Amino acid sequence: MSEPLVPAMTCEELLKALNDYVDDQTVLAVCREFAAHLAGCNPCQIVVDNIRNTIQLYKSGEPYPMPPEFSARLRLALQAKWQETFSKTNQ
Repeated sequence: MSEPLVPAMTCEELLKALNDYVDDQTVLAVCREFAAHLAGCNPCQIVVDNIRNTIQLYKSGEPYPMPPEFSARLRLALQAKWQETFSKTNQ
C-alpha cells in the first residue's frame, strides 16, 4: 500500500508564489515544489488553470461574449448596488 501524497508546500505558500509560476519566472527548485503541490492538490490545479485561461483570453485580445442570462443578472445586480449606494447618500 502506498502512502498518500503530501504536498511539500501549503496552499498559502503556493498562492504567494503563483504569479511567478504562471509567468514562468521561477527558479527550478520552486518549480519542483509547485509541481509536487499541484500533483496532489486539485483546488490549486483549478486556480492555476483558471489563471492561465484568463491570461490566454486577455492576450488573445478577442472579446468574449457574455451569455445573455449572465448579462441580464449582472445588469440587475449593478442597478441594485447603484440604487443602494446612492439612496443611502441622498437620505
